[in-house]
Amino acid sequence: MNPHDDLEHPVEHIDHDEQDDLLDEDEIEENDQDEDDQDEDQDEDEDQDQDQKAAPAPLKPQGRGLRSLAVEEEEELPPSKTKIKKQMHELRDLGEELTELGKDQIAQLDIPENLRDAIREMHRMKTFGAKRRQMQYIGKLMRDVDTAPIIAKLNTWKGTSQQHIGYMHQLERWRERLLENDAAFTELLSQYPQTDVQRLRTLIRNTIKEREAGKPAKNYREIFQVLRETIPEPV
Repeated sequence: MNPHDDLEHPVEHIDHDEQDDLLDEDEIEENDQDEDDQDEDQDEDEDQDQDQKAAPAPLKPQGRGLRSLAVEEEEELPPSKTKIKKQMHELRDLGEELTELGKDQIAQLDIPENLRDAIREMHRMKTFGAKRRQMQYIGKLMRDVDTAPIIAKLNTWKGTSQQHIGYMHQLERWRERLLENDAAFTELLSQYPQTDVQRLRTLIRNTIKEREAGKPAKNYREIFQVLRETIPEPV
């Protein structure tokens, strides 16, 4: 009797060759699984590399006014329209002031010849429209002119004119005081001993008579001339 016959579930007999074949198949499956895993990992790595290559580079922040960005060099802004308009008005006003000068003063200015000719032409024009167009032309020429020397010269002339006006007012005040009382006459002689006393006294008496008679102020005007010869004008 075979001892194995009593077993309810007889053990199947596997020879060594078959067992080796089974082991080989298991190892092959494991190896295949490992290779598949490696292939998947490699595919994932390649996909990531391609995604990184395809991904666009991060955009650099642009524009001014970002406090986080250091500005190496400030960009010079162009002048505003308001500033340009103001400058043009100033040039036009300066050009208009030049047209009001006399010929001798124009000759003393260091300005281009075309501007000098334009100013002379302005003096010959009669109609408003022609003067307006010429004034615009002068303003255009002024854009290419160094205005600093011109303004300095005009300021010098203005100062001289104001000083001259003050001198003329001084003579007028002296004349009125001389006609009012003798004390002013004594004061004048003390300050300006070179005064023509006899001539000035005669003119003062004749002026008073002219006023009383309502005659033309001939002697009154001559007093002014004597004072102008007596009192020097400040330089």
